Amino acid sequence: MDEELDQALDAVGPRLRDLRRQRETTLAELSKTTGISVSTLSRLESGVRRPTLELLLPLAKAHGVTLDELVGAPPTGDPRIHLRPVSRGGMTMVPLTRRAGGIQAFKLVIPANSRNEPDPRTHEGYEWLYVLNGRLRVVLGEHDFVMNPGEAAEFDTREPHWFGPADEGESVEFLSLFGKQGERAHLRARPKDRS
Repeated sequence: MDEELDQALDAVGPRLRDLRRQRETTLAELSKTTGISVSTLSRLESGVRRPTLELLLPLAKAHGVTLDELVGAPPTGDPRIHLRPVSRGGMTMVPLTRRAGGIQAFKLVIPANSRNEPDPRTHEGYEWLYVLNGRLRVVLGEHDFVMNPGEAAEFDTREPHWFGPADEGESVEFLSLFGKQGERAHLRARPKDRS
């Protein structure tokens, strides 16, 4: 048992380094976010310092992963994924991805009773939407349109945008893939050059 524990703790440092690099974050930026000194973070990543719960909790939060993922805890045999919904601005967001950085996937549910006036916002990034149930009203720049189930849209989030239910008394559910600026949800393949 002690050998397994030692192996798990030894693997934490490289895992921390990989997560930080995936997010393209410096030790100084991570230190600012977590309140852990740069030297302690460096020693954790190199394996010189053993991780403690007091260090791992803020690091897991900063990287957007569970503590189990951070320490590589063995599976419990339960195959279910336990998603933790977040409510923000009247809508419920269910994260479908757990890895830090890269393209993030969410299921969003906007309840029927949240029929508010459009208040378009902007932020860095690129977004792809796919409507699952209900009808989604999208205000995107000067465009105001309704998306039905099965329809998709993609746009630069620096364009002012807002989402809401299109029909009074009906909720809407949709998927959102979001990436930092320049990251797109898909790549277009082209035929192989045969020359």
